[in-house]
Amino acid sequence: MKQLTVGIMAHVDSGKTTLAEALLFHTGEIRKRGRVDHGDSWLDTDAIERSRGITIFAHQASFPLGERLVTLLDTPGHVDFSAETERTMQVLDCAVLVISGTDGVQSHTRTLWRLLARYRIPVILFINKMDLAEKNETALMQELQAKLSPCCVQFDTDEDARCEAAAACSEQMMETYLDTGMIPPEMLRDAVRKREVFPCCFGSARDMKGVPALLGILDEYAAETERLPEFGARVFKISVDAKGSRLTFLKVLGGTLRNRAELTYQNAAGETLTEKITGIRFYSGAKYIAADEAETGAVCAVTGLSDAFAGLGIGAAAQAASAQLTPVMRYQVLLPPDISPVTALSQFRQLEAEDPQLHVLWNEHLRALYVQLMGKVQLEVLTRQIEDRFGYAVTFDSGSVTYRETIAEPVEGVGHYEPLRHYAEVHLILTPLPAGSGLQFETHCSEDALDRNWQRLILTHLEEKEHLGVLTGSPITDLKLTLVSGKAHPKHTEGGDFRQATYRAVRQGLRSAQSVLLEPYYDFTLELPAEALGLAMTDLPQRAAEFRPPDSDGIHAVITGSAPVSEMNDYAAEILSYTKGRGELSLSFGGYRPCHNAEAVIEKIGYDADSDLENSADSVFCAHGAGFLVNWAEVPQYMHLPSAFRTHRTEFEEETVPVRRPQFSAAGDDELMAIYERTYGKIGGDTRKAMRRDPKTELDPSVSVSAPMPKGKEYLLVDGYNIIFSWESLKSLAAESLESARSRLIHLLSNYQGFRKCEVILVFDAYKIKGHATEIIREQNISVVYTKEAETADSYIERVTHQLAKDHRVRVATSDGLEQIIILEGGAIRISAREFEAEMRQTEAEIRALIGGSR
Repeated sequence: MKQLTVGIMAHVDSGKTTLAEALLFHTGEIRKRGRVDHGDSWLDTDAIERSRGITIFAHQASFPLGERLVTLLDTPGHVDFSAETERTMQVLDCAVLVISGTDGVQSHTRTLWRLLARYRIPVILFINKMDLAEKNETALMQELQAKLSPCCVQFDTDEDARCEAAAACSEQMMETYLDTGMIPPEMLRDAVRKREVFPCCFGSARDMKGVPALLGILDEYAAETERLPEFGARVFKISVDAKGSRLTFLKVLGGTLRNRAELTYQNAAGETLTEKITGIRFYSGAKYIAADEAETGAVCAVTGLSDAFAGLGIGAAAQAASAQLTPVMRYQVLLPPDISPVTALSQFRQLEAEDPQLHVLWNEHLRALYVQLMGKVQLEVLTRQIEDRFGYAVTFDSGSVTYRETIAEPVEGVGHYEPLRHYAEVHLILTPLPAGSGLQFETHCSEDALDRNWQRLILTHLEEKEHLGVLTGSPITDLKLTLVSGKAHPKHTEGGDFRQATYRAVRQGLRSAQSVLLEPYYDFTLELPAEALGLAMTDLPQRAAEFRPPDSDGIHAVITGSAPVSEMNDYAAEILSYTKGRGELSLSFGGYRPCHNAEAVIEKIGYDADSDLENSADSVFCAHGAGFLVNWAEVPQYMHLPSAFRTHRTEFEEETVPVRRPQFSAAGDDELMAIYERTYGKIGGDTRKAMRRDPKTELDPSVSVSAPMPKGKEYLLVDGYNIIFSWESLKSLAAESLESARSRLIHLLSNYQGFRKCEVILVFDAYKIKGHATEIIREQNISVVYTKEAETADSYIERVTHQLAKDHRVRVATSDGLEQIIILEGGAIRISAREFEAEMRQTEAEIRALIGGSR
């Protein structure tokens, strides 16, 4: 049996769920129609939905129609849950858009219309509540054609009128109509599939009027989308059942899905998983039927996939496009005193997997949990979900909008990463894109100059990270990042080198550019009594709103426009107050635009790009066998390749001009030596030693490549386990007893501290010990730190180094390569494990000499 997937969607309170119940009742799938306001609708199965009287989650039911089985997906109508509706669109064959005859085309109706156009979904319009509407069918058709599309055509009328109206929608149908006086049903069906015609019908779902006509239009003119030749499926929803089993809702786009079949897919982290389907369910409301297989076109829920996510493509199915609707508000979660933030984070992650419109953020430094979502209604629902699922009550702060950043004009970003035996250099061009474009990535490097795998790796590094802007630390958007140039070493370049160089290139470009702070905007429609129009037109400019001249008939007035989300969140209540309950404000997400009060926002957030060590714009170069850090502003002067932007600036400012492809070549030892000499001067003697580590000079402070340290108290931070397993004497002792190795290291450092008169901090990892809090013990005159759960010694040392290096001389003993680079960025001096061992032996020798001389 052929399958047809139909989504039903609308602006809130248009009668969408009532229409869905009417369709199921008319086709005999349910015996009694429920009502949303009575809390007994068949499709609103969640307790929260029934208590609030709105659809929050997409629900599924099915009914036979002619020779096909229709799967009906009822989607949320409230703007706060519109991301759920957008995800559902990615598996639809067609959509029924419900318009309220009493309200006409509303703000969220336009948002849904734009999304349906984006996903190329055929649309049938049902104009509901005609028993209450003041406008007649002709006036409403004129509104639909003016506000949505001129090709909205009334289909619940006689054939002549239908064909005459549809003929104006395409040349082919016009020619056929003029030649024959009619348009064949198959031609109309094709026009509907191509979105050249949008059938419309009128009725009242509550009274079952117009429902048979709508079913007839679906049967005659709705067509299935093209199926895949082999197995493929797309996930559109994650949920859990009453027993806590994870449900993955998907549509089979090709082939057959069988129970116990093994599916291979990549999770959100890019890891490849192979898991077995343990159950297939076909839902109708809260009930389901278990099945052994799902055929092409079927929509079902499966168990057994532990890490699938909404939008995932399985088999031959491609990943779904990135969602256009994004959360615009951010709130801090205020937990009860007896609830651990780590426990709460795990539970919030579960909710995030089920609802991708909920974004969960964790600030490690503040130990604070944040959520990003669409609005206050979603926040209220989230509060109820947490209490029902996890048994505790949470509150939230007053919230703030989620900002984004972009740049004003093209700029080159460069990054270099060259500690000893590592090498990578990356040149990027950052180009601003039109609003709403998101991030785009491409390469203009010749594969003859660089192996394709390296280029793919660099693009992967660009895409894998959420890059932050430099004004407020907000994510960047509306940019194209183009790889144009770079260098690699045939022996010393590793994948991690390009990750470092790429991240630094992006950040350096942003630091060099003229950044622009973006904030979310609402498109609004304000309906109010005419006598309140003057007050509204005074209020709106004070809220940084832009709006068109109002429409007024002397009794009612309508204002449409756009305004910052930050200025409109509390305006609905104010409107109700000054219009005595007769005004109504409709809001829909209108995208990101330049912030209207950027300076005030930047000052309030207080982001310091220089202190953000995880997103450094500085580069690492090498001289005399040691790495040193170069400030982002001076990096272009040290780069080993010339600027690509100077040559190609015009090409990136004018997209119509083809961009030439600079060479991306590997640097050999001879060329590296030439680079060293060009940058640092002629090297005398054996040039081979220039790139090698010289033990004699490394302990000599006079040749240190670090910046001068403050003249305060000296601190030594020691990565305990790194030293234990780097020194042979301690390593062999640790093989017998790790506790003995720790005690021995503490004893050695105590002697060192007493002789050198510095403050010693010894750090041990305890990050794998469940529930462990940071523990600091004063033992034998040194501080011994055992890190908390989920914190490594690296991250602790990085954090403490950044704090201490502002006012003190700080040295760090470790052989962790990445940690050494972070140490340099923090302004400290690093000592390798081997160097520190030599220094320790020298200290012990001096202590023995001192003791021997005093006898």
